[in-house]
Amino acid sequence: MQARGPLMIEHRLIEKMIALIKEKNDQAGETGGIDPHFVDVALDFIRTYADWTHHGKEEDILFRDLAQKDLSDFDRKMMDELVEEHVFGRKITAELDRANDRYRDGDEAALAEISDRLKTLVEFYPRHIRKEDEEFFPAMRNYLSWEEEQQMLAEFQEFDRQMIHEKYRKVVDAYSGPQGAEGK
Repeated sequence: MQARGPLMIEHRLIEKMIALIKEKNDQAGETGGIDPHFVDVALDFIRTYADWTHHGKEEDILFRDLAQKDLSDFDRKMMDELVEEHVFGRKITAELDRANDRYRDGDEAALAEISDRLKTLVEFYPRHIRKEDEEFFPAMRNYLSWEEEQQMLAEFQEFDRQMIHEKYRKVVDAYSGPQGAEGK
């Protein structure tokens, strides 16, 4: 398997979640409300799967290795743009989280911000995925040998294996620090 294989498989799941987000956001426009629990689920998916798991492999492994290569100016610029897009996604997700907290606390005006941020994510992810699948991933094959791709695949697997442990280690650490849950 090529190194881009698992990343493209992950893209298909992200696309399915984005379709669900669009559906729920469209329903919110019709009903005048949204389930804040669904927004929490979407936030967790985006943060844990799309960003931490998927973008983590791209940034911490793929982009790290490609940064050591003699990339064309075009490919280096595209890689930099992809990182900037990841940062943009994190910013929108953080804004969505804050708006959802306000909505859950009774601020009905936050619904418009939730809807706007969901719409932004629904528009952002398909473009971002298309850029990676159709432009960047095919180009990266010019820079990586088969052996390097196989080593990268093994690193991807180890990254995934460790990710869930790291996530819940951080959860426990957050609640067992000097201030505990009350300090959060």
